[in-house]
Amino acid sequence: MRSVTIAFLAALAASVTTLAPAAAQQKTVLKLGWTSAAGETDPYAVGARLFKKELEARAGGRVEVQLFPNRQLGDEKPLLEGMRLGTVDAGIITNAVIAQIEPSFQINDLPFLFANEAQAQKLLDGPVGRKLADKLATKGVLALGYMEGGFRNMINNVRPVSKPEDVHGVKYRVMQNPVYIGMFSSLGGNAIPMAWGEVFTAVQQGTIDGLEIPLAVIDQNKMFEVTKYLSLTNHTYSMIGLLMSKRSFDRMPEDLRKATVEAGTAATRAQRIATGEIEQQTIKSLEAKGMKVNRIENPAAFRAAVTSVYDKVRDTVDAALMKEALAAVQ
Repeated sequence: MRSVTIAFLAALAASVTTLAPAAAQQKTVLKLGWTSAAGETDPYAVGARLFKKELEARAGGRVEVQLFPNRQLGDEKPLLEGMRLGTVDAGIITNAVIAQIEPSFQINDLPFLFANEAQAQKLLDGPVGRKLADKLATKGVLALGYMEGGFRNMINNVRPVSKPEDVHGVKYRVMQNPVYIGMFSSLGGNAIPMAWGEVFTAVQQGTIDGLEIPLAVIDQNKMFEVTKYLSLTNHTYSMIGLLMSKRSFDRMPEDLRKATVEAGTAATRAQRIATGEIEQQTIKSLEAKGMKVNRIENPAAFRAAVTSVYDKVRDTVDAALMKEALAAVQ
């Protein structure tokens, strides 16, 4: 699998082949945060633990990666802004939030773009992914890996979603992202932007009817306790970025930069495999916990209903890059 890291990062540390003895260097502490749970199958948590394991092993005791789940370092947007300022070292961030500082990441969130996980991984590991990472680097944030949250699906308390009309009138929480808002609006739903930390209570109290979310996050955050219907719409591939502050990265000695880049690549590869294995188990688990599960009848009908979203995204992203991405998934 090709590296998903920024090309210039690898070149920066390519000449370094060994790490200095642990006693010769002061230990570097990196704080890594994410907003979901620390559960065994949560895709963010799985990725965080794998990165910690890979980097600490490569660094020979010279790096400690401290993990902060459950919004301990803040919601995703403050986490990302902290990385830009250098006050947060690293985080695992949802693609839609990354797109708030680098709009071209909206390409990854185009509804019904990818047929399967392999197609999405190929795009992200290739030229399109590298170009996205280069754009993000100019904003002070480095992409160490494009991890996987699994496809996003719709859950709600009104009705199962089998056809586009089933979305009509239902209040769905979405991230503050024009692609997500546009998708639900074009399907006739009511898109309500909301911070993740408010969602569980909002569904429980009926402020919203449901949300769209990866399977593992439903399970680990106990959304099955407050929602009834799970529809496997697979509408958006959920890329979750393993990101690091450029300022924090630049403060590290060159050999640890190399170790960090390698750890990001290795952790991303392992996290994707683990996430794929977890997904099928999760569907069975959610059914056992009382959720009513169904699949959509005609994916082509959903794609036809959201064409206006593609048109709007073309006006806000790198047009050449979007054309390259669409060509790659044909």
